[in-house]
Amino acid sequence: MDLTEKVIAFRKRIIERSPLVHHITNYVVMNVTANVTLAMGASPVMAHAREEVAEMSALASALVINIGTLSRTWIEAMYLACEAARRKGIPIVVDPVGAGATKYRTEVSRHLLDCYVPSVVRGNSSEIRALIEEGSTTKGVDSIHTVDEVKSEAVNLAQTKKIVVAITGVEDFITDGEEHYCVRNGHELMARVTGTGCSATSVIAAFLAVTQDRSEYAIATAAGLAYYGLAAEYAARDHQAPGSFGIALLDWLYRLNDTHLREGIRLEQVQS
Repeated sequence: MDLTEKVIAFRKRIIERSPLVHHITNYVVMNVTANVTLAMGASPVMAHAREEVAEMSALASALVINIGTLSRTWIEAMYLACEAARRKGIPIVVDPVGAGATKYRTEVSRHLLDCYVPSVVRGNSSEIRALIEEGSTTKGVDSIHTVDEVKSEAVNLAQTKKIVVAITGVEDFITDGEEHYCVRNGHELMARVTGTGCSATSVIAAFLAVTQDRSEYAIATAAGLAYYGLAAEYAARDHQAPGSFGIALLDWLYRLNDTHLREGIRLEQVQS
């Protein structure tokens, strides 16, 4: 099966199964990421109370951890949810938003990586570098590095931790340390709408939620990012300003069909 057909197969599974994706995410993007998850055919839940996160994660098919708006109680909830997800064996996707911007969020990101070993870490180039390199910085939640600058570090991180690392940017690079993928779908307007990076993490989680085969996690991650990027390309055809583009992106996450995917997916396996 070629890569585009794999995207189609994952997408069909999501529609057929409507997997529950548990999010512990930030205040800024809750509504956006819930709507993105719904538009794809999956089912979102946003639960962050310490008293219920373990129980909720045990019901879910994937867990999203997004550190965008940190607080002590939310961090505790994240750790409890991760423990429950690991016991159940469901995939965990960590989004280290702004890692490198402050010592606090860098330390939390590294603790999640070291102690809970997520299935996938998705971030921009600077966030991924901050997980690896002492003293690495970023500009708020924006990247100051390119994807190419961090590829080799991402491969080493994936090999060391036995996880998938996804670096998103103008082109996305996904690696599990052995297999490497490049996604060339997407549009520059994505950088002008709050929550598009966080939404990419939700999309990845939905794609992971429909496989129990860890060897598929890298291709599932790449497939999700290609699907998401293609939806953005279609959204931008008739909507060239951020407000209308954001709404159109939701519409196209819902509307993309097999023909769109076969004509537009630009996903390939590459050498590191």
